[in-house]
Amino acid sequence: MSLPVSSPPLPWWRGLSRPQRFMQLAARLLPVLSLLAVIALAAGLYLAWAAPEDYQQGLTVKIMFVHVPCAWLSMLCYTMMACSAAGTLLWKHPLADIALKTAAPIGAVFTLLALVTGSVWGRPTWGTWWEWGDSRLFSMFILLLLYCGIMALSRAFDNRRVAAVSAAILTLVGFIDIPIIKFSVEWWNSLHQPASILRKGGIAIAPSILIPLLVMALAFSLVFFVFQLMAMRNEIWRVSLRAAQQKLAWAEEAAERRG
Repeated sequence: MSLPVSSPPLPWWRGLSRPQRFMQLAARLLPVLSLLAVIALAAGLYLAWAAPEDYQQGLTVKIMFVHVPCAWLSMLCYTMMACSAAGTLLWKHPLADIALKTAAPIGAVFTLLALVTGSVWGRPTWGTWWEWGDSRLFSMFILLLLYCGIMALSRAFDNRRVAAVSAAILTLVGFIDIPIIKFSVEWWNSLHQPASILRKGGIAIAPSILIPLLVMALAFSLVFFVFQLMAMRNEIWRVSLRAAQQKLAWAEEAAERRG
């Protein structure tokens, strides 16, 4: 007589594909991440305000403490969406399309903030609010259009699977814009300065500016993850409620037919 063979336990990352498991994890993480985000944001704002003024840009240099983290998060968010798109198309991960759909509005806000603060910073620095010929500025604008297109496409179809696949394809195609944004100042002429942190010659920013900048980047990252978890949780609730309403409507329709 052969003994029943139990299936091996799922890896922890596969367990997160279950909506119920994700909801439990989100409920535990959200209070902690929210508290850390508030602390980091308060510390970052204090350090940014206490940072010395630039000898050329003066007080306007403090816009950098919002502009740069927003630009970083806009690219980080899209990179995460590209990974989710791969999960949707290749592995059909149950939460991948939800992660992609809910991250798009958040990434669009970070991109818009990066463009607006960059324009405010550029007016006294470059003498203009906007320069279409600047490669990085134009590629960031394309990123904003990609976010808007993904948001529209993910809501353009009644069939959830068709909408998810369409949004995933557009996300992967548009991912080419991320390296263009990163290396645009090296490939073409740009009003933007070259990289000051991730560069061959080492960090080219004074610690009095670098530390507040990194703290603000950490704070914005925590804010992003808080909003992302909240948005995914709300989307799971919405999908579950819609599915329950459809089942109820089908049951009522079947009862009417039998009656």
